[in-house]
Amino acid sequence: MSTSIDLFFKRVKMYLKTMQDYSANDWKAVARANGLDNFEAVWALDIGWFEEPNNRRGGWSGVSRHEVELPDGRREGIFIKRQQNHTTRSWLHPFSGIQTFEREFRNLMLLQSFDVPTLDVLYFAERNSGTDRRAILISRELAGYASLEDCITYWNQHGYPDRAVWHETMARIAAVARRMHQHRMQQNCFLPKHVFIGEREGHMDIRLIDFEKAKRRWTSESALQRDLDTFNRRSPGVSTTDRLRFLLAYHEQRQVNARVRKTWGKLVALLRRKGRNLL
Repeated sequence: MSTSIDLFFKRVKMYLKTMQDYSANDWKAVARANGLDNFEAVWALDIGWFEEPNNRRGGWSGVSRHEVELPDGRREGIFIKRQQNHTTRSWLHPFSGIQTFEREFRNLMLLQSFDVPTLDVLYFAERNSGTDRRAILISRELAGYASLEDCITYWNQHGYPDRAVWHETMARIAAVARRMHQHRMQQNCFLPKHVFIGEREGHMDIRLIDFEKAKRRWTSESALQRDLDTFNRRSPGVSTTDRLRFLLAYHEQRQVNARVRKTWGKLVALLRRKGRNLL
């Protein structure tokens, strides 16, 4: 019971935090030096679109890439997400809705509190302009990282890396997914293109992105079933043996047991329901 109460107040705290502008400590000085220390300056940037804006939900939402100069003279890439009247309904806002970036920001902060590796959030703020609602979310570029989708495409064409490297990659992704699901967080679009692989301090590093649609589930079982089904269906070219190896790592098992069989059986059933017969 106490755990549920603690989680409730953690969510309330995260909600209240979004009522104020958020600026990471290591971003404030950089923002000032680059003229990006206020909402209006960032909103007015004319830097083109990295991804064409989505026009839906009664508004629009787009992503731009920009570079800033750091105090030591190096340049660093950042992604600036801007949106206007791009809302979704929630249990706290059943009528007016909230901006989808607010939901993503709250999810990212919550995941960081759970030690789930995601994007480095630098800035988040919302403003009203007349009848329009605007939001900005800035994150650090994952320089040197590649999506699992791009990696699998490359490996299918040019050969997979050393088996030990491939097995470690799967094990680390499985560990991150397990940690996320243990906190009942469902990514809701757990695709290879949203899993990034890189190196940090000499070790493989996994980051998850795109949490606009993420949500808490009542049980970790519900969260894992939806996400692992999506991940399984959208990972072409991966052998059945490697898919089983991923599940073993996810459940922290060296051999197949009842828990692994249960998850495997559910994934197979979901595939067949969608018209597929094999993993």
